[in-house]
Amino acid sequence: MAPDSFTTIPTIDLGPMHGSPEQRSALASEVCDVCHDVGFFIAVGHGVERALVDRVFETMRQFFALPDEQKLLIDKRASRHFRGWEAEGSELTNNRPDIRQQIDLWTEWPERAIDVEPPELRLLGPNQWLPDAVLPGHRELVVEWMIRLGILANDILGLLSIGLGLEEEHLLRFFGDEPMSLTKLISYPPTPPGGAGVNAHHDTGFLTVLAAGETPGLQVENHAGGWIGVPPNPDGFVINLGEMLQAMTGNYFVATPHRVITREPRLSAGYFHGPSLDARLDPLPLDRRFTDAVAASPHHAAAGFMAGRAETESGVGDMASTHRAGTYGEQLWNYFARSYPDNMARHYS
Repeated sequence: MAPDSFTTIPTIDLGPMHGSPEQRSALASEVCDVCHDVGFFIAVGHGVERALVDRVFETMRQFFALPDEQKLLIDKRASRHFRGWEAEGSELTNNRPDIRQQIDLWTEWPERAIDVEPPELRLLGPNQWLPDAVLPGHRELVVEWMIRLGILANDILGLLSIGLGLEEEHLLRFFGDEPMSLTKLISYPPTPPGGAGVNAHHDTGFLTVLAAGETPGLQVENHAGGWIGVPPNPDGFVINLGEMLQAMTGNYFVATPHRVITREPRLSAGYFHGPSLDARLDPLPLDRRFTDAVAASPHHAAAGFMAGRAETESGVGDMASTHRAGTYGEQLWNYFARSYPDNMARHYS
């Protein structure tokens, strides 16, 4: 497949990932080829029960139907760890508001002092949870969801390691002792003219597992600048890679731009698999054939990163930054600084 030619999002059956070594190797090569050429695929045969997905979507419907005064019990603005519910327009992507409301729930670790250094350690802490009387069982459900999708994400990381010519455990060992992953529960209203449910962006982190629901709206930009719709598949997960793997593979994998524009109300549940905050984004020890492939592809060789707020205001393209964070924690801190400047100033002026 030529890198600029994709007009559909591939579907990959992950069933063979628990098969023979030969089956796993063939699947790993397929996954890595798609992650190099497209950066997105729809995973089926993943082993996650449909009943769990249905429970998550039913809980989202119940939550987003609540009046705002109950949602405000977990107002993200009150959390110095950037966790909780936010109203439409609260998050900025490329300095433009996203037309969606959402709940952000991160892996929970003991909180550090408000002035701890390096500053990204201030992101560790508790989630905000509604009382069970308002939304029964949601805390236990989200914890189950994160554990189950974390297992799936680790399986995919094993395939990526094999496909890159590394030991299967290579990327898993990188994840460290306090991995920080995010569950984002999202409600999109119909997108207003000229706006976006979420504006075009790269994912910040490592690996994304998205339950995209039954309503279309997710779009992926191919290398010719065209926007390709991701077809709904309630039995599949949309898998894509973030900027961390782009940096660590020297742009062999790239974080592909994507956005949401929907004509109808839309729900989705994203899981963003992340390592410890101190995990370094050093280059992986890859064979020369991978670096040669990047050098031979103008798209890959020139792939940039999400620009910071000051960079964007100075004229740097939205996804044309050359700055590479040194650690996952620095990457996340930069994300919060550009996406939630008011909340960052409120807690960490």
